[in-house]
Amino acid sequence: MKRFRTLIFKFNFESLSSQFSFTNFCRRQHSRVMTSTKSISDMGYAFNTGGQLRKLEANGEPGDSPFQFNISDNHQECQKNYEELGEAVTDYVYKLLEEKENLVKLPVPTDSKAGTFVYTSRDYDKKDTLLVLIHGSGVVRAGQWARSLIINDSLNSGTQIPYIRKAIAKDYGVIILNTNDNYTSEGDKIPHSSNPEEHAIYVWKTYIASCSASSVAIVAHSYGGVVTLALADKIKDFEKKVKAIAFTDSVHGFSQFKITKHLKQIAKNWVASGEPLDTPMKTSQNDIVRVSAGHPKHEMTSHACIESVFKFIDEKLTKA
Repeated sequence: MKRFRTLIFKFNFESLSSQFSFTNFCRRQHSRVMTSTKSISDMGYAFNTGGQLRKLEANGEPGDSPFQFNISDNHQECQKNYEELGEAVTDYVYKLLEEKENLVKLPVPTDSKAGTFVYTSRDYDKKDTLLVLIHGSGVVRAGQWARSLIINDSLNSGTQIPYIRKAIAKDYGVIILNTNDNYTSEGDKIPHSSNPEEHAIYVWKTYIASCSASSVAIVAHSYGGVVTLALADKIKDFEKKVKAIAFTDSVHGFSQFKITKHLKQIAKNWVASGEPLDTPMKTSQNDIVRVSAGHPKHEMTSHACIESVFKFIDEKLTKA
């Protein structure tokens, strides 16, 4: 029971309040906004040239003041404001993926306009290597590692954009899953995307299986590790296709799925730690090799270990 409580706390890192029940947290993390989302500028903020969120000055330009959670003495009002800003951030990141990174949005399910979607690089299905990005649980959506980092640190640390750019520079195809977008605006479950695992399996069968890539690499953060193990268990050609898996502080140890010999051979888990990057960490015999991500905070691990992750992927692809 103690381990379960610890897991719940870990999954809840995106929330700034510990006063909400886990049930309500789950409802929030899976629901979509039912009214029009305000833009970041509507809420008085903008990203500066360094990708940091700052309050708008009178001249309409971002100044030096960062996001302020406490806007009043009413905690619920502060939390509501934070969540509204979070939704605005999600839309902003989507816009960046489409307009700045030139990615393509593909529907899930394929015949639905009211469902969810994934993002891919141009001609992703024609590349020899495909990189699959899987975020963790909670409020994050495609293109994000951690909403809290986007708001309080920068786009560089909180989004998947650095991974996308590195992959495209290497001539990889890229596909970005959206595993937490599970409900329509009316509150109905999205077909083939009612939970993270179902979403990933559908996307694999629909958009990945037919790709010409001879090698697939996966980067999965936090609960994305559980989703990856579900893919390994359910996808028949997983072992044939997947040549490298980089976990960033994955919680796959709580998964019902078995860690196979193949997974141990192709995967590594960069865990939150104050030890220098790539320092070997204690690993049980039945687990995937663990090394330090070079940062003690869970949500910072993907950003902190990016160079080591791509070096690892390159090494695995060379051996494949």
